[in-house]
Amino acid sequence: MMVVEYIQSILLLIAAFLVIVSAVGLVSLSKDMKNVVYGRIHIVGVFDIACIIAMIGLGQYLLAAIYFILAPFTAHAIANAFYKSEDVENNAELNIVEEDVENPNPFVVHKSKIQELEDVDSEKLKADDRFTISTLDIEEE
Repeated sequence: MMVVEYIQSILLLIAAFLVIVSAVGLVSLSKDMKNVVYGRIHIVGVFDIACIIAMIGLGQYLLAAIYFILAPFTAHAIANAFYKSEDVENNAELNIVEEDVENPNPFVVHKSKIQELEDVDSEKLKADDRFTISTLDIEEE
């Protein structure tokens, strides 16, 4: 029984060391660095591993397995969302409008449509510039 307690103690010490190293790395990461979000996601991945080791050390094997499976998916989703938002910002700066001719999506409002709506002298449209509301005209025959 003593060997199990030593192993648990060693695992918790390793987890604590990883948390301290990750915290120092996260705090010392420069905000002016290019692609700083990806660096932060990588450092938080070390936090994830430390938490998994700590859960194993505490005997929570099922929770550690679930966390081991879900943590990479969430990190990938965050990185992918940030990457896609950079593309949208870059395209907006360059005034690029990508239209899918084969499968047009009626719910996507393109820049030309937004410009048409902004040209209309309507107080309702100018009430709040934070978001754009688009509606579809439905014709019944």
